[in-house]
Amino acid sequence: QVQLVESGGGLVQAGGSLRLSCTASGNIFSTNVMGWYRQAPGKQRELVAAISRGGSTNYADSVKGRFTISRDNANNTIYLQMNSQKPEDTGVYYCNARILAFGAGLYIDYWGQGTPVTVSS
Repeated sequence: QVQLVESGGGLVQAGGSLRLSCTASGNIFSTNVMGWYRQAPGKQRELVAAISRGGSTNYADSVKGRFTISRDNANNTIYLQMNSQKPEDTGVYYCNARILAFGAGLYIDYWGQGTPVTVSS
């Protein structure tokens, strides 16, 4: 079994900062791309930021220059530092990881349970 556990969500005022963490654990042989998605009320889930095992990053245009994704490969953990937050950053943030489990023949996408972020104006 593979689990992704997120932490760090909460309530913050506009202009403030939060840091999210996500750790993958369980029957893991290898972890490929990991990332953060968010889903605002009434909207589809969207990519916020992703990072490869080698450290290459990809950001949504709406968060470039404000959010930073980082990764600790040894602990299968990613972080999302969110600065200068805006009310439109509000939503449930989900961790995603492409993982090859022991005994599996291919990488599979796993999801965390989500952590809510609310940015008040």
